[in-house]
Amino acid sequence: MRRLLPVCLLLSAVLADAQPEEWSRPFPGHRVVGNLYSVGTWDLGCFLVTSEAGHILINTGLADSTPLLRANVEALGFRFEDIRILLTMQAHYDHTAAFAEIKEITGAALWATADDAPLLADGGASDPHFRGEYPFAPVEVDRILADGEVIQLGEARLEVIETPGHTPGSVTYAMTAHENGREYRVLLANMGSMNPGLRLLEDPTYPGIAEDFAETFRRQLELEVDIWVAAHASQWGLHDKYRPGNPYDAEAFVDPEGFREQVLYYQELFEEALAAERR
Repeated sequence: MRRLLPVCLLLSAVLADAQPEEWSRPFPGHRVVGNLYSVGTWDLGCFLVTSEAGHILINTGLADSTPLLRANVEALGFRFEDIRILLTMQAHYDHTAAFAEIKEITGAALWATADDAPLLADGGASDPHFRGEYPFAPVEVDRILADGEVIQLGEARLEVIETPGHTPGSVTYAMTAHENGREYRVLLANMGSMNPGLRLLEDPTYPGIAEDFAETFRRQLELEVDIWVAAHASQWGLHDKYRPGNPYDAEAFVDPEGFREQVLYYQELFEEALAAERR
């Protein structure tokens, strides 16, 4: 699975205190399908879901990502200040570090799951794995999201699907997009990847982590999907599906088999880690 290799390399670089260049390298914003747009960096997935009542921004990238995000949003024809809701897929600094600044600029409300809200509020200090090693500006959570809840802003609708493991409150969002007479089932999926050093059984990184991962894989494998994106471009194969300047074509992003393949890959790594701890 060649597109998984960059993720492993990036994780190794972070843990060696060398921030991956791909995380801050600019990449042009572009439409994925319907009212879903990709507005992040070369590798950090940030997504804009638009509506006539304002917009939803999912993930922010690094602390210095705000100018890049603004440029991408505005190049697509939307006002940055019209962002009304901020969401995260996982409460790690490479996806959350600009939330505080963007919240101040836009006045948007930050919504998060109950288990990731404390990590956002203390800037990663209570992260059960990194334990504050990679801090970010603390940001207040305005609303706690529940599994199965439907987030609605104008005509935009996102279903909350809790998929914990990578962080205690990691979340996937599901939406439906309509384009050219076709209905697309779309996932903004937080993948069940395991950072080096995570513990599952003896002295677990957090209580119930092994059960959380197992349930996440089960749920994701049951989801129906046509198009999917993820927190890292290298996870969902962005650069195989889109090149800057390509004309808009939702069909280029249709990849149900790729989603299942990625989930099964991470599930296999999880099961190998379980077996290694049991030996």
